[in-house]
Amino acid sequence: MKAKIISLFHYLLVFLLIIFNTSCQAKSINIVDTNNNDQIELNFYGYKTEAINVVAIEEILQAYMDKNPNITITYESVKGTEYYEILKKRLASNNYDDIFMIDEDNLQQLTNYNYFEDLSKLKTIKNFNTNSLEQMVQPDNTIPYIPTSISAFGLYCNLDLLEKHHQSVPKNNQEFMAVCQYFIEQGITPIIANNDISLKTIALAKGLYPIYQSPEKDRIIASLNQDPSILCNYLKEGYQYVKQLIDNKFIDAATTLKTEKTADDLIQFEENKNPFMLTGAWASVRVEKSSPDLNFKVYPYPILDDGAILVSNIDTRVCINAKGPHITEAKKFIEYLSQEDVMWKFVNSQSSFSPLKEQRIADDPKIQELSPYLTSEKTILGSDSNINLPLWSLTHDGITQLLTGNSIDSALEIIKNYEQ
Repeated sequence: MKAKIISLFHYLLVFLLIIFNTSCQAKSINIVDTNNNDQIELNFYGYKTEAINVVAIEEILQAYMDKNPNITITYESVKGTEYYEILKKRLASNNYDDIFMIDEDNLQQLTNYNYFEDLSKLKTIKNFNTNSLEQMVQPDNTIPYIPTSISAFGLYCNLDLLEKHHQSVPKNNQEFMAVCQYFIEQGITPIIANNDISLKTIALAKGLYPIYQSPEKDRIIASLNQDPSILCNYLKEGYQYVKQLIDNKFIDAATTLKTEKTADDLIQFEENKNPFMLTGAWASVRVEKSSPDLNFKVYPYPILDDGAILVSNIDTRVCINAKGPHITEAKKFIEYLSQEDVMWKFVNSQSSFSPLKEQRIADDPKIQELSPYLTSEKTILGSDSNINLPLWSLTHDGITQLLTGNSIDSALEIIKNYEQ
């Protein structure tokens, strides 16, 4: 009897082991299946922090994630120069970003670190217009970024204030100087400027315009790439023009030094006390939202003897981290981003212009006067990829010299002392 009990116990134990083993095998299969459907998380780091831009970016990301349920994209942003300080640390760590934004100066600084995945094989590269491609394609035929907008810089004109004083929107330099002098005589500082993009884009426009008009443009650019001091010969005229604005009190130098771009300058302009402001056209939508009763438009810089000139940039450049863990997935997202309708959502949110072949005009009526100049001879790039110098930072430092009362020679010395 005892033997039978032991035998039955033995069979029961074998049966339970079989059941347990089968259960474990089933769980193992489920785990493998779950791993095949793991979420891929892409980190996107950028410098666009304005609410309207962030909303557009988030809508684009959400639409892409809806189409690709296994992809999650997180957008993180920091405004100002702090962005690049943090970006360099994040890239060096190899732990953070799959996708990031860059500008020309920092692209030049970081080129030798192999952070930029080549995007030349993306299917959507053919969508970009010729002007954009001339900036995107590097000497070795690689493409380290795609631009997602063409930004423009302009003269904001308070139309009601001009009309109140029986003045017109200036169309050339002579008219601009005359109307500025008129407001000085009324005790009004005519031009609001910030401590970054306002006056350096004026200097670049005035100084580099002859290069862009020359049939030997490529030769001149090649020569100044070899010898930065040659750039001084051109920028000298730009700095002279800015110094004239300062000396004539057309801008308040002390206030300008403390005025943050597309922030403090907008607040000052919205007070409805000054006829002009120099800043990025992309801020027009914010001015209109903050001060809906302010009647203004944005125009090209009226600083030429025979008319106005537009300063634009191939802008909001998006790159893929070549050292990131999800290069293939990031490229698929960039292809999605560079489709016409998708990119237009972002372009339009910035009151900017498209880098693609399409000719859509931004919905913002305040910037319509800029559109014809995009394909005109009277336009320059504020930050040209063909010029192997950090123009943006060099001119920023030069303008600071002028605003603090130093000489044109001291501003030019910064360029002469630059070591490539």
